Amino acid sequence: MNRLAIVVPCYNEEEMLPITTRELTDVLEDLQKKGKIAEDSYILYVDDGSKDATWHIISSQHEEFAHVQGLKLAGNVGHQFALTAGMISAAKNADVVISIDADLQDDTGVMEEMIDKFDAGCDIVYGVRNDRKKDSLFKRTTAQLFYKTMAAMGVKTIYNHADFRLMSRRAVESFSQYQESNLYIRGIVPMLGYQTDCVYYERKERVAGSSKYPLNKMLSLAWNGITSFSVRPINYVTTLGMLIVAVAVIAGIYALVSFGTGHVVQGWTSLILSVWFLGGLQIFAIGLVGQYIGKIYLEVKHRPRYQVETYLGDEEEK
Repeated sequence: MNRLAIVVPCYNEEEMLPITTRELTDVLEDLQKKGKIAEDSYILYVDDGSKDATWHIISSQHEEFAHVQGLKLAGNVGHQFALTAGMISAAKNADVVISIDADLQDDTGVMEEMIDKFDAGCDIVYGVRNDRKKDSLFKRTTAQLFYKTMAAMGVKTIYNHADFRLMSRRAVESFSQYQESNLYIRGIVPMLGYQTDCVYYERKERVAGSSKYPLNKMLSLAWNGITSFSVRPINYVTTLGMLIVAVAVIAGIYALVSFGTGHVVQGWTSLILSVWFLGGLQIFAIGLVGQYIGKIYLEVKHRPRYQVETYLGDEEEK
């Protein structure tokens, strides 16, 4: 029997945790009764520097339930790093890892199908939403735009997939070799190259608490994903700059011809607008290049991505 670890990153989830533990416990018990996972499979909660009673609840549940473990990070490092910490920690003593958010909007009912596909030889199984009917028009439109933009930038992603996935131990170990500070897990996992498959489900509504991914964080994640995996934005700006230079040369030739024939084009508006346009383009280009330089700056320092403060589990975190 393979030992399963369900990794759940948490940030201020005191309202949701009792519900999450109850539902995930039912999933583990059902899979164990069917003989699909080992009896010592468990849930690993990763507390990402929560400011409420999240860690207190995790600690209490660990004392009450043998299948609940906890990993407390020293400070808030962000969802992607918290998820990474949990997966790497779980892979030390589990054969297979399933990651899911604490809000349980992803359907835990498809975990059995994930395990079946793992048993059939898949190292990675993606949980994919079958539609976005419950999303607002704005969120649905921006999500579609994001995936299309990523595809245009040459970044391989799974459409309508977030961070609900199954990974084998060797897949997680391979993932752990990617040490970048600008972490975008959804872009790295498809690069691993192992056999993959998908399960499809209908996303549910959050039953307690509030979303920890407001618009600004979603935009930041999207921008990080694009700039961490593609240099095409710089190529596009370079191409645009060359086109503008070509237009300027043509305009210059036209102005000289007009001046020679005595037909001088009058008007300050067009001149000022062109100056503003070119100035804005230059500032944008410099800022874009600066974004990439900033990422290089963060990478070359090789600072630890997270620190573990407390580990409640099978063995002490090293």
